[in-house]
Amino acid sequence: MDETGVRVDGVRHWAWVFTTRNDTLVAIRKSRGKRVLREVLGMGFEGVVVCDGWRSYPGFTSRIQRCSAYLLREARYLAEHVEEAKPLSKALHMLYRRLNVPPMDRPPPAEAARLAVVARAIMERWARRPYGSGEVSRFAGKVLNGVDHWFTFLTVPGVEPTNNRAERALREFVVQRKIMGGFRNGKGTRIYETIMTVLLT
Repeated sequence: MDETGVRVDGVRHWAWVFTTRNDTLVAIRKSRGKRVLREVLGMGFEGVVVCDGWRSYPGFTSRIQRCSAYLLREARYLAEHVEEAKPLSKALHMLYRRLNVPPMDRPPPAEAARLAVVARAIMERWARRPYGSGEVSRFAGKVLNGVDHWFTFLTVPGVEPTNNRAERALREFVVQRKIMGGFRNGKGTRIYETIMTVLLT
């Protein structure tokens, strides 16, 4: 799932997308908080949320897969601008290249659990190094902040390591937002939610 800003009658709202392999739900709400997650998914939700690092998600559930694509993009950008970040970026990219294999090539559960423990230890070792650059230190803090959620895809069948599906679902919305600007009222948002849910699904 993912979300992006939109204006309704000049007021800031958020367009949320909730995606599965087969379905997409679009919801436009005034909140970017976990109450939207409770409304859409329900308090009894037992699935895994694949998402970015927005704080509403861990406030809703501990069953999370943080998007590795976000992590690697930020690491690459940092390495292009700060020399000290290059070894860290290279290590993270190598780690994910080894782990992110097609679903049919995933190891059996016991081996996957072992790999997740090893991967976490490698990631923590790199993130806990003393860095002189404030930018690299802040990025390392982000890595550690999500350390419980970077490798869920190894241990839960069917979970993807990235949030690309939700990002692709939002792309059409972002294009439409540039064309029309925003919505005039709640009726327009409800019509748009319904149409986009059908089309994206």
